Amino acid sequence: MSQNTTHTKRVYPLVCHASSLINPEIRSFFAEFYRISDTPSAHVLYADQFTQDAILIMGSKKSVGRSEILAFRKSMWDKVQSRSHTPEKIFPFGNQEIDEVMIYGVVKYELKDGGLPEVDWAARANLVKEDETWRMSFYQVYLDTAAMQNPSGK
Repeated sequence: MSQNTTHTKRVYPLVCHASSLINPEIRSFFAEFYRISDTPSAHVLYADQFTQDAILIMGSKKSVGRSEILAFRKSMWDKVQSRSHTPEKIFPFGNQEIDEVMIYGVVKYELKDGGLPEVDWAARANLVKEDETWRMSFYQVYLDTAAMQNPSGK
């Protein structure tokens, strides 16, 4: 049974390495982003986390621009009943105004066919501030897509 209602109430803490370099607004952005990511009906809100010309790469799929990201986001729920991200660590790049990060975490899925895969992932993100709102201009997720195809490991 899906428990989608619990996903909107989850807290997404992030351990920040060199946390003094990570803007607290960026930490908050990612906490909200993964909450939105785990909310099945939040397609437009998900796409709004990106700039108009953003690039999203997930596995072998690439989307350019908010409209492609929105279409891809909808397709990500075709076989998924629910998902639950646990972002565990965030690492900054550079030593000035940090706007590029790497994130590591785990995502658990409940698939519509009954599968329950759990997948480690990492992501690289570039952020920009548009009218006082943080958005991603680039987001690439690295994960084992085979784990989704064969969630039992057989």
